[in-house]
Amino acid sequence: MNDSQKVSNINSDSNNNSNQEEQQPPKRTPAEWVTFGIASLILLGVMGLVGYSWITKPEEKAIISININNKIRQVNDKFYVPFEVENTGGETAESVQVIAELKFSDKVEETGEQQIDFLSRNEKQSGAFIFSRNPELGKLTLRVGSYKSP
Repeated sequence: MNDSQKVSNINSDSNNNSNQEEQQPPKRTPAEWVTFGIASLILLGVMGLVGYSWITKPEEKAIISININNKIRQVNDKFYVPFEVENTGGETAESVQVIAELKFSDKVEETGEQQIDFLSRNEKQSGAFIFSRNPELGKLTLRVGSYKSP
């Protein structure tokens, strides 16, 4: 074998070795394995919580309650009646209609209506009705008129 053949054999051997190295995937470092393990545990945890929530989901419909949560306040001849609506049921409620009626001498003098777009399970929303007459001198009724199931 002459010198040029030896050089070509050496080059072909080095090409074969580099091809074999390129075909094998690179080895993972310990930091990559730790990151992979943590990400896998987080993913399994989220999947477990979703599964648990789905299995233990109560079959209860929406239960919506309304409360006056603060004292009525007066500002510039207007009376603000703050309220809080809460869904304690198991199902989400959409388009929750809240109605207020202010009666004097058994006659409805003022009404108000508000729409709450979305009220999920155990969620609370706050708002206020505004009246021109003092609700403390009459009979104030707050109630939920209706809601839609999603």
